[in-house]
Amino acid sequence: MEITGIEFSGEAELPTSTTFDNTPFGGLSGIAYDDKNDQYYAISDDRSDRAPARFYTLKLNLRDGQLTQNGIQPVAVTFLTDKSGKNLTPGTIDGEGIALSDRNSIYISSEGDVAAKINPFIKEFSLTTGQEISTLPIPEKFLPSADGTRGVRNNLAFEALTITPNQRYLYTATENALLQDGAEAKPGSTIPCRILEFNLTTQQAAKEFLYVTDPVNSRFARVTGKYANGIPDLLALDNQGHFLSIERAFTGIGFTIQLFQVSLEGATDISKIDSLKSVDINQIQPVQKKLLLDLRQTGVFLDNIEGLTLGPRLSNGQPTLILVSDNNFQNLQRTQVLAFKLQVKTQPLIELLRRIRNF
Repeated sequence: MEITGIEFSGEAELPTSTTFDNTPFGGLSGIAYDDKNDQYYAISDDRSDRAPARFYTLKLNLRDGQLTQNGIQPVAVTFLTDKSGKNLTPGTIDGEGIALSDRNSIYISSEGDVAAKINPFIKEFSLTTGQEISTLPIPEKFLPSADGTRGVRNNLAFEALTITPNQRYLYTATENALLQDGAEAKPGSTIPCRILEFNLTTQQAAKEFLYVTDPVNSRFARVTGKYANGIPDLLALDNQGHFLSIERAFTGIGFTIQLFQVSLEGATDISKIDSLKSVDINQIQPVQKKLLLDLRQTGVFLDNIEGLTLGPRLSNGQPTLILVSDNNFQNLQRTQVLAFKLQVKTQPLIELLRRIRNF
């Protein structure tokens, strides 16, 4: 799917004081759309501290593709449990990404906790009961080493999660560079992140690709001394390696949120490369990127946008896009949902037939 245009079509929000079914509502770090039931599932990154680890079922009122301030409604909460049916122990999960499968299940990615020696994970849970079903094996290079020289950085691990429409592949990405791949994000610098592909038929990691973030310059970072930049989410648009990505930068005063179109075409498989510092990175072909939208152009005061999903198609067949923010359970923030209408390029008939044959 090639997106040729994007149109902002509204905002909805809920304050951090919102509660639902005796839980503090918020921390929404990822979102997935269920087109069969016209509802959304959003993972909360509450580490079972304020209430048991959970995901919410949401309804959005998208009239003619327009979203209004009161257009978001939580309708259910489902607690995540281990295989024995017990709520997850506080601190053992930092749920960041969510992807809906066609097996009445969801996949959840967790960043783990490097300081507490809790590894990141990607697990499958029942959509109806929240009980754990299976765990995907994470390649060794992503796991934090005891000496602190390898693996994901703390709170900069697997935020992104998406499944291709044909349900064959699941993708995640490191929010920032692995310790052995490069330095943490700095103002004006790029970051070598990794996209990790899983084959859901074999339940094994398959390929990895280099994703280089855009540099973000900010005079505020020099004043506040705060800066963070990375990939909070990916969205598979088709089965041919086309995605949307979010790049989010925080400078201590506001957020810079950018949407990119991403293609794996021609990208080097770097799964055999343990450390990008040990090779000539200029010989590696990264994924292709094209800026779709800098969200500051919407004129909306942006919160901490972390998740995205395709929404329902409109009566004219036009697809919609939904983004959601993580309020960090902070009173100065809020749960923000943004809606967009997408214009897409129609595939020529011959190309469409070729892809059907290769499906």
